[in-house]
Amino acid sequence: MKILVIDVGGTHVKVSATSHKAEVEILSGSTMTAGKMVSAVKESIAGWKYDAITIGYPGVVVHGYIVSEPHNLGGGWVGFNFEKAFHCQVKIVNDAAMQAVGSYKGKRMLFLGLGTGLGSAMIVDGKIEPMELAHLPYKKERTYEDYIGEAGLKRLGEEKWRKYVNDVVEKLKTALEVDYVVLGGGNSRLIKKLPAGAKLGDNKNAFRGGYRLWNKSFGKIKLKQ
Repeated sequence: MKILVIDVGGTHVKVSATSHKAEVEILSGSTMTAGKMVSAVKESIAGWKYDAITIGYPGVVVHGYIVSEPHNLGGGWVGFNFEKAFHCQVKIVNDAAMQAVGSYKGKRMLFLGLGTGLGSAMIVDGKIEPMELAHLPYKKERTYEDYIGEAGLKRLGEEKWRKYVNDVVEKLKTALEVDYVVLGGGNSRLIKKLPAGAKLGDNKNAFRGGYRLWNKSFGKIKLKQ
């Protein structure tokens, strides 16, 4: 089966396929609606062959359905029929969950995506649990995302931002009793020294996760280390 993976982000939409070595990057931003995303992807990959699609969406997805509009994009995502638009099977998952699946190497893992916002997901013994930690209160009536998302990075500067990343990783690792934390997302590259118990992810793992989600045995077999 040829799989197309669409990783939707607040600044870019990234596209890859099992049948193509090339990756495509499309500008997104606050005016990117669901319809515009579909049109842009179709135009960018004209001629590509695929049987099914995984979409990593930066918002709440329940049982494969988008249930809330994104914070950093345009509207029209809730209720949009992607299968009709692309004329094939489509799986929709939270973008952090998709990258978490691609990063997973067994046991209990927490994934934190340090990008425009703050993505989060847990995988416990192969079972995926998307999470919405970003908007929980953290300090001074601000949320976790306010401190370690893009807005926090710009407000605090890199040095202070890194200190808060370390603090958040330590607190969440302890509270959720995970074996390790994977830090992904575009801003993870700014981490100079990884917090204890943390590993650096790779944005390409989002594509790997998108492919893995079509493997029916995921979560039932021991993944290669």
